[in-house]
Amino acid sequence: MKELALKYGCNPNQKPSRVYMEEGELPFEVLNGRPGYINLLDALNSWQLVKELKAATSLPAAASFKHVSPAGAAVGLPLSDTLKKIYFVDDIDFELTPLANAYARARGADRMCSFGDFCALSDKVDVATAKLIKREVSDGIIAPDYDPEALEILKAKKKGNYCIIKIDPEYRPNPIEHKQVFGVTFEQGRNEVDLSDPKLFENVPTKNKEFTPEALRDLKIALITLKYTQSNSVCYVKDGQAIGIGAGQQSRIHCTRLAGEKADEWWLRQSPKVLNLPFKEGIRRADRDNAINVYLSEDEHDDVLRDGAWQNLFTRQPEVFTREEEKEWIAKNKNVCLGSDAFFPFGDNIERAHRSGVEYVAQAGGSIRDDNVIATCDKYGIVMAMTGVRLFHH
Repeated sequence: MKELALKYGCNPNQKPSRVYMEEGELPFEVLNGRPGYINLLDALNSWQLVKELKAATSLPAAASFKHVSPAGAAVGLPLSDTLKKIYFVDDIDFELTPLANAYARARGADRMCSFGDFCALSDKVDVATAKLIKREVSDGIIAPDYDPEALEILKAKKKGNYCIIKIDPEYRPNPIEHKQVFGVTFEQGRNEVDLSDPKLFENVPTKNKEFTPEALRDLKIALITLKYTQSNSVCYVKDGQAIGIGAGQQSRIHCTRLAGEKADEWWLRQSPKVLNLPFKEGIRRADRDNAINVYLSEDEHDDVLRDGAWQNLFTRQPEVFTREEEKEWIAKNKNVCLGSDAFFPFGDNIERAHRSGVEYVAQAGGSIRDDNVIATCDKYGIVMAMTGVRLFHH
């Protein structure tokens, strides 16, 4: 198929709309449903991300995309009992495969932002992964193939309208890419930088120079994730998964703060106070997500714990999670990695990252204040590589 007509573009008033190939056939097949313009943007960007993660780590990979940026990205490492609980997969009656683990991590890291996502998987979708996807609110999926039973499970989503795309894993685009803005055509070489290259982590100007193997893996995950995140962007990674992504901010410190807040919430969800919230039976996962997010926000007294509100969610009124208690729990988070899609202009980014447990950093370098950034890393014993590679994505 050379072209695919779409219902409309980014918005319903933007018609006509289609995707097409100037040469050759489209590299994907729609197996079910009808993808929209934004669906396909998410699908094609997320597929590139998981393909690169798989190549860099040799592990199955998954991504959860919303509005052309990842809400989560991960590789298929086993889940602890705590992660199973906060990702709401502790009640399943089947064994999780490595691909299912990757999906649970990618979808579970920022469940608020992943609501109604488009997901990508690096490997053939198995039944276990399909069963997890079936439980979540999602617009569609892209993968290189599907087990027959897994495909039937997914086809049943959204009253039979779930968007399922099969991508040709051997497809290689033209090395020169184009886009149009306001009738003007832009042309550039594709960003083909290899972010798994060990040489990227050889320029280490900090006093502490030792990366663990796990840190190098997680920094690669951070940089590959940033390659497909709307800039400016910063990504916190721990144990094989993104735990906080700050995308599309005009200021880098705002990226670092936003991503850090998400990483903090991911960690706070593993605290006893959140794990033991006395939810009523039958509360939907999305409602639990919303309640936990508000419980951890500064508005918890008005919106979750006040009389007339908590009775709708909980069997008893939960205890307040004080700011002091939250800070004490966050301080226990360690071995977090941080990637940035461009240089850090000030040491304040490192100060903020340190508060969320960051011990390893990869960033482009090249700021006139590199010395200040390095000194701030040295203040906390943080290891930092200056990759010399900028990863802006628009």
